[in-house]
Amino acid sequence: MDWLQRPRRLLEGVRAARRPAAVAVAAPHLELGRRGEALAADYLRAHGYELVAANFKLGVGRNRRGAVVEAEIDLVAYDGPTLCFVEVKTRASDWFAAPEANVDLRKQRQITRAARAYRRLLGLGGAPRRYDVVSVVLPPRQGSREPAPRIELLRNFWTEEKFRKRRWSGSE
Repeated sequence: MDWLQRPRRLLEGVRAARRPAAVAVAAPHLELGRRGEALAADYLRAHGYELVAANFKLGVGRNRRGAVVEAEIDLVAYDGPTLCFVEVKTRASDWFAAPEANVDLRKQRQITRAARAYRRLLGLGGAPRRYDVVSVVLPPRQGSREPAPRIELLRNFWTEEKFRKRRWSGSE
């Protein structure tokens, strides 16, 4: 039976060499964002939203260098009959700027393109829709005390109309 044990030991040695040394720990800013998204989802549920998707990702085109641009919608939910695409912004402090200040025009355009693809994928082209932002401020722990998070829902933060191509008529 020794002939059977030797291959097993060799195989175990190969497995051990290929096994990752340790489980990677998320970077602090990623962990903060994950906690903020979980709090935002709970907040929306408590305010009557029905969540249908989280962290929905898809390619929305290519940039000037030809690389695929991937957009992510943090939360997709229904507020009654209205389909809401929700961007969650989490910060440890709003001393410098409010979290929603980072939902700039470029980010709005990416989310709008991803939302359009989401609606097309699920056949929801004519459904009423809205773009919301949930602002979460999670102050760092002070000693043994965990400060309460501040959560604010900003409904209808932007509309698709600002991204529609304008057609000029020649009769002006």
